Amino acid sequence: MTGSILTVAATEIRIGMRNRWVVLAALMLLIFALVLGLVGTSPTGTVKSDPLVVTVASLATLSMYLVPLIALLLAFDAIAGEVDRGTIQLVLASPISRSAFLAGKFLGHLGVLGFAIVLGYGAAGAAIYAVTGASGDGLADLVRLIITSIALGAAFLAIGYVASASVRQTGTAAALAVGIWLIAVVLYDLGLFGALVANADGLFAKSVFPYLLVASPADAFRLYNMALLDSGATTTSLSGIADALPFPAELALLSLFGWTLAALVAAALIFRRLEP
Repeated sequence: MTGSILTVAATEIRIGMRNRWVVLAALMLLIFALVLGLVGTSPTGTVKSDPLVVTVASLATLSMYLVPLIALLLAFDAIAGEVDRGTIQLVLASPISRSAFLAGKFLGHLGVLGFAIVLGYGAAGAAIYAVTGASGDGLADLVRLIITSIALGAAFLAIGYVASASVRQTGTAAALAVGIWLIAVVLYDLGLFGALVANADGLFAKSVFPYLLVASPADAFRLYNMALLDSGATTTSLSGIADALPFPAELALLSLFGWTLAALVAAALIFRRLEP
């Protein structure tokens, strides 16, 4: 079974390379990271913060929006595309279980996404380090950001598979993926912060809001990274929330892994019941 999973993963990586997914995603991340890094570090002479730490703080917010979108765009046709193109019969006729096929897809897509993140953020971090002379602490923060960005991408890849397994047409899966991104990354935050403004000093703000925030994989990713950064490098309201969390920051990581596992199981169950 392991050999079958690796074969599917290698196929997905080749497809990603052929479709220039790696190059496109890496360039997108690199350009945004360089812009945020070189422009966003200009005030560091006043606040005496490491330029690379300031860059990581900005990239945490960028990753929260961009990485889930890239992951969903990679995942939306993983199953629906096979059904739409009529190749699902070949998959089901081959000596590989549906769970193993899905696992291979996941590993392949995660490899494509992970390589793009390492290449994009790594190259930008190296450039900023060379220009500004950042410290080793900033490099450690960048490495943590890259690793957690890959974990965030894994969560949304799995969520994308749920959407892909739930429909039979690629176009519908694409629309569903974009809808998931809007709800999970944009509208969820707007709703939470609207409720927080309405009840800034009440029970919701103190006891409910932090847990609803960490329940979102995108917010959990950003909270974890903000909580471990030097407070002088972050000026957003979320950095203050991260410092006042009523639970360890590591709980945010559990949220990421929990979403990944739950979504993969859900996608496998839906895929198992799919009739070609």
